[in-house]
Amino acid sequence: QVQLVESGGGLVQAGGSLRLSCAALGRTFRSYTMAWFRQAPGKEREFVAAIRWSGSNLYYVDSVKGRFTIFGESAKNTVYLQMNSLKPEDTAVYYCAGTTYYRATYYSRASYDYWGQGTQVTVSS
Repeated sequence: QVQLVESGGGLVQAGGSLRLSCAALGRTFRSYTMAWFRQAPGKEREFVAAIRWSGSNLYYVDSVKGRFTIFGESAKNTVYLQMNSLKPEDTAVYYCAGTTYYRATYYSRASYDYWGQGTQVTVSS
């Protein structure tokens, strides 16, 4: 069984930075794509960023481009989300997700088979 474990959330002032980490624990897990999603109170879970290990392709939602960076180590099944210039609207629970299959719709929740428990990020104004 594979478990994704996130860490690194917290409270930060607007303009500050945080780095989220996600590690895959358990049986051998060779992910094809790993991603970060977030869910703000009263809103649906939305795509934030993804990394496809094959080709090192990176994808971001427009609202975080230039501020967030996804990176990691495929051999260790570890992915990070470096968040800079944080805004109050970035406040949400952030979830790590992974899949062992190629799926074109990297931005869709349905494309991921494994999820972490989430970590809270709160940005104060």
